[in-house]
Amino acid sequence: MPPAVRLPKSTLPKSVLPKLTLAEQQPPPADLGEVARRLRERYLPTLPAPRRSPEPVDALIGTILSQQNTSIIARRQFAALKASYPQWEAALADGPDGIEGVLRGAGGGLARIKADYIYNVLHRLEETRGTLSLQDTHDLNDVEARALLESLPGVGMKTASLVLLFDLARPAMPVDTHIGRIAARLEWVPARWNAIKVERWFDEVLPRDWASRYGFHVSAIRHGRETCRAQRPDCEACVLRDLCPSAGVFLAGSGGGV
Repeated sequence: MPPAVRLPKSTLPKSVLPKLTLAEQQPPPADLGEVARRLRERYLPTLPAPRRSPEPVDALIGTILSQQNTSIIARRQFAALKASYPQWEAALADGPDGIEGVLRGAGGGLARIKADYIYNVLHRLEETRGTLSLQDTHDLNDVEARALLESLPGVGMKTASLVLLFDLARPAMPVDTHIGRIAARLEWVPARWNAIKVERWFDEVLPRDWASRYGFHVSAIRHGRETCRAQRPDCEACVLRDLCPSAGVFLAGSGGGV
């Protein structure tokens, strides 16, 4: 039998070529653990106890309200919703117009958009599950819980990750603009990557336990707000200064916001 003919790599169909993970495309940095340790030591030396929301629908609606809102306004709007609708069935019956009115009465912008999101979530739960509850997420594994959350209208990866991390004590890793900016300045990921791709990368390279991910998420956001700001980062006071390739550029006064 003649030997098999080896085809040039370029002629192999894409379906037979192995697909590289993001961590293989962009290997985890050697200093990842050291960066995480320093951030935790500076901004979050003591972790809180993991929190599991008795009713994750409350957590999901609170997360929707927090997006593009200050925490004070989001809490006020949530309190107004609970006062007007002791049971979410009442909000569903009142419809998006009624929900919008409650949100506007509590102050804050995007009332109509958020009212539509909340109503659509409640409507989908009623339509597909027959109950306005997500308590069974406590009994699902991480993959199943994420899939359920992301099946709801308007709930993307970041929203699901926030609920998983903060309200279900699962090892998710939400990425916001602060974390994306820090990762780009450390040259861990390409600056062109969007938040979804950066989150998927972090999901592959960070230890898969709640404490590691909660600690990194919270401390990195605080670092981004207080020190590694979009404009005029305070590199002199940065605990990562000796590890950051961007620090010298900013300290020389020739760098722009990343």
